[in-house]
Amino acid sequence: MTITVNDLQNMLQPELDELYKNSQTGIIPDGESKGTVIFAPGTSFSQNISSIIKFLAWQGKIFDREQGYLLNKITPLNIELVKAEVYLGKSWLDEGESIILDYSQTSFIAQKIRDEIREVAPNIYLGNAYWEKYRVLNFVLEF
Repeated sequence: MTITVNDLQNMLQPELDELYKNSQTGIIPDGESKGTVIFAPGTSFSQNISSIIKFLAWQGKIFDREQGYLLNKITPLNIELVKAEVYLGKSWLDEGESIILDYSQTSFIAQKIRDEIREVAPNIYLGNAYWEKYRVLNFVLEF
């Protein structure tokens, strides 16, 4: 069974965590992704909130694997801003290997944010976003 973004949006937080923990790191992505925020996972309004965020604020990420960084696609105009370093490191969720998206040295605005992702299906990465050490939301990247 192939997992879809819709499937992920309908999962409860413990299900997302279990899927993440049981997934391989995958390769560091390269190129443009379509992003979806999973806010209040498994609730009836999760998809509505995701659609609003996608339209008004965040559409995804553009990875440059060779250079080891990414840029976020922001606003309906798809402006490329908010740079992060990309590398393999230890997950804060389960201490296993993950792809780390580290804003601490590259963005004044997002310096307290750290994301981590793993490939949960072909070309679909599930992410955890942290503010300092506190997880604030999940997100999905489709390539």
